[in-house]
Amino acid sequence: MPSSLFHHAVFETSVAKPINLPPPSAAGPEIAFAGRSNAGKSSALNTLAGQTRLAFVSKTPGRTQLINFFRLPHGACLVDLPGYGYAAVPKEVRKQWQGLLEHYLKRRENLIGLVLIMDARHPLTDLDIQMIEWFLPTGNPIHILLTKSDKLSRQEASQTLNKVRESIAVYGGQITVQLFSSPKKMGVEEAEIVISAWLTECLVNKPTEVADEKRMAPG
Repeated sequence: MPSSLFHHAVFETSVAKPINLPPPSAAGPEIAFAGRSNAGKSSALNTLAGQTRLAFVSKTPGRTQLINFFRLPHGACLVDLPGYGYAAVPKEVRKQWQGLLEHYLKRRENLIGLVLIMDARHPLTDLDIQMIEWFLPTGNPIHILLTKSDKLSRQEASQTLNKVRESIAVYGGQITVQLFSSPKKMGVEEAEIVISAWLTECLVNKPTEVADEKRMAPG
């Protein structure tokens, strides 16, 4: 699929509670973006979509408290999850976010993959590991973007990438990782290839699933 796959995304809806999620039957495949509040998640989404203000880039980490859905022309959605780990957010709000994130990551039928955003200078925090462990049982893939890698020297970035690869090797092939920089547009093509492959596999398998459902239907 061409790199323009993620262009022309448009905002569709925001959700504060699991009950308000779009009905699975009416939604297409979804790729979620998650990460710490200051890891550059919104910037990465904007960069991939080829837009400057698709996802709101807040100067105050932790401000985005909703799940935001952005519809692509072919029907899939990029889903921006609330940032996590910002200490200044009240405990009650953090608890609400955690419940919303956990519910979506563990139970959402349409979710086909998770793009996990990590600051290349501080990867694999305890909360990042928690997100991974929430999502792994779904069997869907995780792709880590090590953002802000332009703030590291080439040698430091390479060393960080290798360390993260070694750390996630225990999970088998379910998790992949790459370097990424929104300001430098570095790693955009690599990320698009990975995510496009998820969508392609989903679209290829979908007709079979529909056929199976028809065969199983009564009468």
